[in-house]
Amino acid sequence: MSNHLFDAIRENVKPGAPFIETADGAIWRYSDMIEQSGRLAATLVAMGVKPDDRVAAQVDKSPEALILYLACIRAGAVYLPLNTAYTLAELDYFIGDAEPRLVVVSPRTRQGLEAVAARYGARLETLDEAGGGSLMTGLTEIPAEFTDVARGPDDLAAILYTSGTTGRSKGAMLTHDNLLSNAVALRGHWRFESGDRLIHALPIFHTHGLFVASNVTLLSGASMYLLPKFDADEVLRLMPRATVLMGVPTFYVRLVQHPGLNADVTSSMRLFISGSAPLLAQTHRQFCERTGHAILERYGMTETNMNTSNPYDGERVAGTVGFPLPGVSLRITQPETGTPLADGETGMIEVKGPNVFKGYWRMPEKTKVEFRDDGFFITGDLGKIDERGYVHIVGRSKDVVISGGYNIYPKEIESEIDQLPGIVESAVIGVPHPDLGEGLAAVVVREPGAVVDETTVLTGLRDRLARYKQPKRVIIVDELPRNTMGKVQKNVLRDVFSVLFQP
Repeated sequence: MSNHLFDAIRENVKPGAPFIETADGAIWRYSDMIEQSGRLAATLVAMGVKPDDRVAAQVDKSPEALILYLACIRAGAVYLPLNTAYTLAELDYFIGDAEPRLVVVSPRTRQGLEAVAARYGARLETLDEAGGGSLMTGLTEIPAEFTDVARGPDDLAAILYTSGTTGRSKGAMLTHDNLLSNAVALRGHWRFESGDRLIHALPIFHTHGLFVASNVTLLSGASMYLLPKFDADEVLRLMPRATVLMGVPTFYVRLVQHPGLNADVTSSMRLFISGSAPLLAQTHRQFCERTGHAILERYGMTETNMNTSNPYDGERVAGTVGFPLPGVSLRITQPETGTPLADGETGMIEVKGPNVFKGYWRMPEKTKVEFRDDGFFITGDLGKIDERGYVHIVGRSKDVVISGGYNIYPKEIESEIDQLPGIVESAVIGVPHPDLGEGLAAVVVREPGAVVDETTVLTGLRDRLARYKQPKRVIIVDELPRNTMGKVQKNVLRDVFSVLFQP
């Protein structure tokens, strides 16, 4: 049996072709990727990592961080990327739940995580943004030849945590074929070839940057400009030498605001892709007016990779996410019963295909209730299919807020706020934000006589939540609106504060 995912990558690359160019001009060729991932895979095995062991990584973006992901695949391990913004309290949960054999962190956070790793029996190593750290010690002395651990299509390749509305995060188990099948479908649908040059400015700890951007590039034998983060000046500088940009709506908002964006600077670009959050129709229109390019929106989620995409050829309709990808079945159903609805009717989006995850880590009952008897996954997103077959996302049944491309689940933030002194209760909502898509606002009820204001709440959350989960605004109110059943009416709050972030 072969190594399902890495064998496919190896078959599609030319060793001498460029793979990565960094911001400082350093070039990694595919031969470097194969050799370094082999050496690092051997290192993992020597450290005691066995097939199906989890390897958790909270590291800065770098070529070596991508190589670590590939080394885990080759060693038969399960890669667990963690957001670099997660706090120590959040990491304690993830490490305790996943029980990784190895945890790789930035040197600057090692001291704080030593006790956490020791508590759960994990080995701790470091990897810095320059490709150094204890994990890389002596790497050049290790032979580059490595016999990949046999992995089949249904074996786990990664676990990605996605927050739940009841507080604790869930680990989505993704197999080798989940990742490979989706990358192959996207490669064909988006016409990726070896001559493509991707501007990669996304984080590599979630589906978009790690699996969509990186795996599609690898499966195409293409190359990428690997940027540590999005910078509009740098992205525009690279465009004349690039062909594709993948981004979140915030990228395109900032590019539209940049005086340097025009048809000339984008003339060598063939494709602009947006996802992870809804793109405003206004941004879609402005970008097209400035460049002549229509941004291609697609729809995916942690549990499924990508489900739909606007067409490569044909009309890319603003406000829609296009059509199901090859191999993916999508339907709109009545949420309570799963009964399919007619085109034009709004209901639950359900999907089925080789891209859909294996289930939630150590949550068999949760997994069971999220799937229909015929195998369709209940996404939790509300949508409709119009008369032309385009899929529209019209809402999210679980009140998830998407801000700057990140999924934020209000219940988690509310639980932290409600624990603060002087707080009775809170409701966290997302309202339109000109830059982030949705801005996070917390509506808070305080105890009578309590000295609590916006600063008090924000200060109390600073070390408890990742920065992107911290509200942009806190509003103090006397009471929260409720319906006759006592449920907080977040729709009322969203209406009341709909212009909170408008200029």
